[in-house]
Amino acid sequence: MNQKAVSGGVIAIIVIAAVAAVTAGLFLYPYEPDQPPQADDIASTQEGIQAVVDANNQFSFELYSELNKNENGNIFFSPYSISSALAMTYEGAKGKTADEMKSVFHFPENEILRPNFAAIYNEINKKDKSYKLNTGNALWVQKDYPFLDTYLATVEKYYGGKAANLDFIGETEKSRQTINSFIEEQTNNKIKDLIPAGVLGPLTRLVLTNAIYFKGNWEWEFDKSDTHEQDFKIAPENIVKVPMMYMKPDKATFNYAENDDLQILEMPYKDEEVSMLILLPKEDLESLGSLTTEKLNEWKNSMQEQKLSAIYFPKFKFETKYTLNENLIALGMPTAFAEAADFSGMTGQKDLFIDKVIHQAYVDVNEEGTEAAAATAVVMVLTAMPQEKIFRADRPFIFIIQEKQTGNILFMGEVVDPR
Repeated sequence: MNQKAVSGGVIAIIVIAAVAAVTAGLFLYPYEPDQPPQADDIASTQEGIQAVVDANNQFSFELYSELNKNENGNIFFSPYSISSALAMTYEGAKGKTADEMKSVFHFPENEILRPNFAAIYNEINKKDKSYKLNTGNALWVQKDYPFLDTYLATVEKYYGGKAANLDFIGETEKSRQTINSFIEEQTNNKIKDLIPAGVLGPLTRLVLTNAIYFKGNWEWEFDKSDTHEQDFKIAPENIVKVPMMYMKPDKATFNYAENDDLQILEMPYKDEEVSMLILLPKEDLESLGSLTTEKLNEWKNSMQEQKLSAIYFPKFKFETKYTLNENLIALGMPTAFAEAADFSGMTGQKDLFIDKVIHQAYVDVNEEGTEAAAATAVVMVLTAMPQEKIFRADRPFIFIIQEKQTGNILFMGEVVDPR
């Protein structure tokens, strides 16, 4: 079996989907952070791309629902970042572990998933656009540890995940700084210190990273002089003042719809290739019920170009950070987090399981437009610590001489003093 070097002993893998900045010159990067490689999308189709998009969107709503159960404040995450990190992890999963991951992320079969994930990745990274949108994947491997060539080649071919060698055993902190620097550079310094001190260690063997970054100006910008403090109703009895942007769109028309439950507005960014959809319930968020791709598509299909009398929209900027273990287990993939996990597609052995999934995101919405970044870390560790098997007969013992096949004892003795 051909294998590629990544280095020996006990394993801890960290898969990180990210968006971030740089402090250079530690270890070699797998590629220039602003020049992600192309992925192989030759076999992609429009139907296949739609299947992968639908999968990502359905996961988005299901994870949002899970996060909403426990979060009282703002929620913000990148489903693409999380899906990318876990898709690369899924490439090494087998059996029940793979089945559960496939179900949670709604992944289609590999012959559809791979080239069409690649097509979406390449589209995000296309050149000559008036907004900034980029993503990049990388594999950071412990030098000399044997991961399967087939696994590494698949991740590079379809996800652009090129590999670079690090030394987690001998230079743990330097390795951490290298990865964090690469991620920070990919995300315009918006997500710093994604991997905190103490997360990596001598047992780490692989870190996979995905980074996504977006910055775009509105097609129709708000005038800063029209932004004023106004009321924002968190709840009927909890009203706060926020900087509220205002627009009277004399010339612009917007994609808009309204029904008994909500108003839905689409605000495009320059080039109108990326847009923000705003779902504004007429009562509260709970009145919208469970969000699904079908429900969103129904709402979107009802939208029409319309002239609005006014748009009021709050400025906001915040960061979020989640540990997603319990959310993903609740969604239906418990085996990946247990010692029964099967990631033998990575090493040829059932020696890894997911220890932590960490996601961090940043968003800034203002009069000019939006800047957003996100990062996901999937930390994988060895299923069990290998114990040294040492037999040292340095105390009294009994011995038996037997017939091996039958177990018939021929001689038996006890050694108290072997002198």
